[in-house]
Amino acid sequence: VQLQASGGGLVQAGGSLRLSCAASGRSVSRYAMGWFRQAPGKEREFVAAISSGGGNTHYADSAKGRFAISRDNGKSTAYLQMNSLKFEDTAVYYCNAKRGSFEFWGQGTQVTVSS
Repeated sequence: VQLQASGGGLVQAGGSLRLSCAASGRSVSRYAMGWFRQAPGKEREFVAAISSGGGNTHYADSAKGRFAISRDNGKSTAYLQMNSLKFEDTAVYYCNAKRGSFEFWGQGTQVTVSS
């Protein structure tokens, strides 16, 4: 499975961005998918996850109420809608696909929020 994250960029505080994670090479319809982020000098942290069918989602406290994860299995793509962005959301965002012991990572997309 290859994961291609896109949609990052520079945005002012309070703005919005929508990240996409497109999967290729194998169907990910049976994989849970998630988003993680890593800010400079910090460890990678969990942001949000969605079950294979899309019926269950889970968010880090920092993302609750502002971010929304979704997926379109027909397009083998997961999304992260980020609203009310804050300076502290600045990081490289990585997408992830996981099923049992199988886990794949995308290359990351930079999100920079200016204060």
